[in-house]
Amino acid sequence: MNDKMNEIAFQIILFAGNGKSSAMEAIQAAKDGDFKEADAKLKEAGEELSKAHGVQTELLQEEAKGEGKGVSVILVHSQDHLMTAMTLRDLAVEIIELHRLRKEEAES
Repeated sequence: MNDKMNEIAFQIILFAGNGKSSAMEAIQAAKDGDFKEADAKLKEAGEELSKAHGVQTELLQEEAKGEGKGVSVILVHSQDHLMTAMTLRDLAVEIIELHRLRKEEAES
């Protein structure tokens, strides 16, 4: 795999890692009762994951055109990292909603 593919893999890892971190911060904000911050962090997570997905889409398009550069452990790791981060963001949405409902029930 060439340097360009390594760069692409590391971009995916970077953006996915940022998204995962923001999703975890969103959960913590919800645990603290700060739903405005939780929503902002979820938005931030979505934006970072969207960037990672965009890079991934470029790879898929190259592959579809027959211009694929091969697969490496780093590339596989980047894909795994992205899918894990996306799953965590989806779970964060549900966890935050549970915290929100718990707070509403406690206030009523």
